Amino acid sequence: MKKLTILTTVFLLFALASEAQYMYYYTRPHARMYRRPAPQRKAPPERPAFQPTVNFSFGYGFPNLDKDQLVSFGNAYMGTVSQKGPFVGAVDYQFSRNMSIGVMGTYGKVTAPYYDYNSNSATPTFTGSLENWSVMLNIMSFAPTYNNAIEPYVRTALGINNWTQNYLDQSGNKAANIPDPSELAYQVSLGARFNLSKGAGFYIEGGYGKYILTGGLTLKF
Repeated sequence: MKKLTILTTVFLLFALASEAQYMYYYTRPHARMYRRPAPQRKAPPERPAFQPTVNFSFGYGFPNLDKDQLVSFGNAYMGTVSQKGPFVGAVDYQFSRNMSIGVMGTYGKVTAPYYDYNSNSATPTFTGSLENWSVMLNIMSFAPTYNNAIEPYVRTALGINNWTQNYLDQSGNKAANIPDPSELAYQVSLGARFNLSKGAGFYIEGGYGKYILTGGLTLKF
């Protein structure tokens, strides 16, 4: 009986000592430092307030797709087309981070010799040329990005063509009377502006309409 009483007393003292040690450890001021902190997500960096800008761009496109408007004749075949441009210029007002509106213009000229199917002569029977000016409403939608150095965008432009068309023989006489091509001018493109500084940079763009590829300089004011 004495042994049982002694063992019981020792067990109770051991239990009380363990409980006291546990309470002391977890109620100390520095006990929290041993707990693993919950992971925290980093907040995205705050962007500065947007300031509207007037943007200018000037570039050169390739190829000049006005060559597709040169006429095919049944009695003559077309030789190699030479092209100039299109030279591309635009001015737009960017009123938000995601959109701008403005005016876009292009200039280009394409020329091609035509040879008679029934002749072996290396001299063209006549030459066709198309000179074009276009003016289009230009809307640009910018993709959201936290990197102001690169601005991806979609360009949608729609307007009118102004043609000067001639098909002339070697004497300078008109070889054919052809109606002018379509007056509808358009360009749809994907591109990106690369800002080298706050006010200047360059752009690269690919699409369809007046050209397939173009690139050039950009300015912001």
